[in-house]
Amino acid sequence: MNVPLQTVHFDSPLPGPHLLITGGVHGDEFEGPAAIDRLRIQFESARFPLKRGRLTLVPIVNQPAFLRGERTAEDGLDLARVCPGNPEGSITERIACELSQLIRSADRYIDLHSGGRLFSILPMSGYVLHPDETVLNEQRSMAMSFNLPLIWGTSPHLNGRSLSVARDADIPAIYAEHSGAGQCNPQGVEDYIYGCLNVMASLGMIDFVNRDSLVELTIEDDRPESGHMQLCYPSPLMGLFEPAVQLGDHIKQEASLGRVFDPVTHRTETIHARQSGILFVARSFTRVKAGESVGVILETDRTSEFRVGGGSDETIPG
Repeated sequence: MNVPLQTVHFDSPLPGPHLLITGGVHGDEFEGPAAIDRLRIQFESARFPLKRGRLTLVPIVNQPAFLRGERTAEDGLDLARVCPGNPEGSITERIACELSQLIRSADRYIDLHSGGRLFSILPMSGYVLHPDETVLNEQRSMAMSFNLPLIWGTSPHLNGRSLSVARDADIPAIYAEHSGAGQCNPQGVEDYIYGCLNVMASLGMIDFVNRDSLVELTIEDDRPESGHMQLCYPSPLMGLFEPAVQLGDHIKQEASLGRVFDPVTHRTETIHARQSGILFVARSFTRVKAGESVGVILETDRTSEFRVGGGSDETIPG
């Protein structure tokens, strides 16, 4: 049985690209759904008239997970690991099937995420290092237009994700991460609105005056597991995580990221950095299970471009 996604479409009388924007692939990530709802209001009010093409918005892909306030629905499957799904499978597999069909119908794709309940993440946009140079360069352009401080190109070999569906269909696609910690950061919502409008302007779909560039760091890392954040720095035991560093800190190899201690058994383990770089994902939920990540370090020695941009005080009205 299909699980229809709640979509909103905006069409221009002139032909052009079909841009799909999704949020809420995980039910505890809120910046994306809030930004997409604000975008819906903007386009319904014709604040930004659509000059060409089609815009499809899906504020909450994984509604069962959202209703639970959890990363996953009741079947416990991660929607970002089971794409392209199974029309006869569990609820998450069926949603993945519907999402995959929708992605294949688009010409460009943006997927908005956050750190959810467990993590806080520095603002970033990312893409897979697609083997087709034309697709890859379009993704680079989209990520630059999205205009968040970090840009991360990662392994093209990770499967089960929304971007792997786009990869297989040769559809240029990016994802974004911002904030989290179980909150809905207003700055994250605004940055996401700007980012989507910037990409649409770069595609000629709307007229929009871009903010000054906020991009500071671009890294491309083609190692096999790059981009799989949940594998980074797993906790050796169940317990309470006490961090020694903060989001955005520059970390040196062998530095302590923090310690995990079990108040019942009194066992304590310190977790040390194996890399040098920026702590761009920090655990925000104190209780940690064995095997769960406590953070992610972005290795700055893999920098392919570095530039500093300015900002602006301009805001987008609600």
